[in-house]
Amino acid sequence: MKALISTLSIFSMFALFSISLVTSNDSVDFDSFLRCLPTHSNSSIPIADAILTPDNSSFESIYQLRANNLRIFLSTTSRPAAIITALHPSHAQATVICAKRHGLQVRIRSGGHDFEGLSYTSDVPFVILDMFNLHSIDVDVASETAWVQSGATTGELYYRIAEKSNVHGFPSGVCTTLGIGGHFSGGGYGPLMRKYGLSIDNVIDAQLIDANGRILNRESMGEDVFWAIRGGGTTSFGIILSLRVKLVRVPPRVTVFTVPRTLEQGATDLVYRWQQVAPNLPKDLFIRIQPQPINNGRNNRTVRVLFIGHFLGQTDRLIQLMNTSFPELGLQQSDCLEMSWVESTIYWAEFPNGTTTDVLLDRVQVNRSFSKSKSDYYKAMIPKQGLETLWEALMDIEDIFVQMNPYGGRMEEISESETAFAHRGGNLFMALYGVTWSDSDGGINATARYVELSRRLYNAMAPYASNNPREAFLNYRDLDIGSNESDEADFEDAREYGKKYFRNNFMRLGGVKDKIDPENFFKNEQSIPPLPM
Repeated sequence: MKALISTLSIFSMFALFSISLVTSNDSVDFDSFLRCLPTHSNSSIPIADAILTPDNSSFESIYQLRANNLRIFLSTTSRPAAIITALHPSHAQATVICAKRHGLQVRIRSGGHDFEGLSYTSDVPFVILDMFNLHSIDVDVASETAWVQSGATTGELYYRIAEKSNVHGFPSGVCTTLGIGGHFSGGGYGPLMRKYGLSIDNVIDAQLIDANGRILNRESMGEDVFWAIRGGGTTSFGIILSLRVKLVRVPPRVTVFTVPRTLEQGATDLVYRWQQVAPNLPKDLFIRIQPQPINNGRNNRTVRVLFIGHFLGQTDRLIQLMNTSFPELGLQQSDCLEMSWVESTIYWAEFPNGTTTDVLLDRVQVNRSFSKSKSDYYKAMIPKQGLETLWEALMDIEDIFVQMNPYGGRMEEISESETAFAHRGGNLFMALYGVTWSDSDGGINATARYVELSRRLYNAMAPYASNNPREAFLNYRDLDIGSNESDEADFEDAREYGKKYFRNNFMRLGGVKDKIDPENFFKNEQSIPPLPM
């Protein structure tokens, strides 16, 4: 959205706000920052049209529109000094140059799905660089590639690919409003991961704005930086403008299914068996499990496990495969739905049956909630006793969900050092634990209770998860595993969370940071600082 105001009016309406904030940080001069912006941006698309300040009527609505975790949004008292809704790459360049020159921190937001809100909050004076308007997608079927700007969403990418081809797709997340810039930089995974790996495994070039405001491509940034931005979290190294991705081949028809089983229907034995089977199935088949506590009538609590599958092929072949590899599930033809690959993205996003593909062009998450999430990697099977512990915890907590996503296949073939994303071979599956609640459950006042519930489940699963370190997934950001202050960069504190997110790649990431951003301009509470002297 454009703030249709002149540069001079920006200066005047921001003056009082500037004075009130500068007193808390003498090195920050907001007026000079604003005057700086037009001198470093493309004059044919005035940056004044992209600047929102707190006195602008659209400021709060734009801030809220892509602040998806209400737990963060409603608990923070900080607001950015300005939101730069970049309309041209030069607006992003100018934001970096001028913020660095005038002592402001920059937080970069694409889709607003950061689980801890680090893309739109800070405890020091900051501006948000909102990439949402930079969302062009150029699909070239002949070369089987696409250039995607960082403000585009996963849904838009799926839609634009399907416009050009019904036999191409891309491995990425099931949520269709994820911003490409953030989602890809932490890895990016979905139902195609066992066949084609992560999103970043299929990125072949990039445009990155560095701390000096330069736009670099793969060649000019160098292979070390290109390695780091694929899985290392781009916001430690610069700002992704666009990515060139390699499209993947999919059949004209794929098959999806959801099979529910309760504890009374043998879910414990099935999940135990799933751990043995799912990581070793052919690459074309991905089966997620999703245990949920439910009320089975007459206040009888139980757990229902959803087995949610995606097969790159048709139903007949899937049934044959399941009868051989996982007959215990009892998959029936009536459980299966055949559809195009792009239609399967709608299925996975849990839109109602019959929803058209146009829904993929809806770029803003509609149903926001309060949430707290955590993640785990499992390198050994959870014994049945451990599964019983999980079921008891779910029934005790109630307001929680769990997803378990199988590894194996292509994920097993890629070494942990090939990209910055290190969670590769040796993992059976990854788990997401999440609690969500609404205003009717107590809203912001219930935060402490629900956060504690998430920690209780996490602690209950500690004996069975990875250890030394207990690994975590960057895209499921969790400040509980370690953090720095907003404007600090203690390397030992960073090592605490960095080893969990990046394993043995953490030290190399620190070395790359030292080369591309030695002054540590790009930082947040879980960023990667330069290697200490």
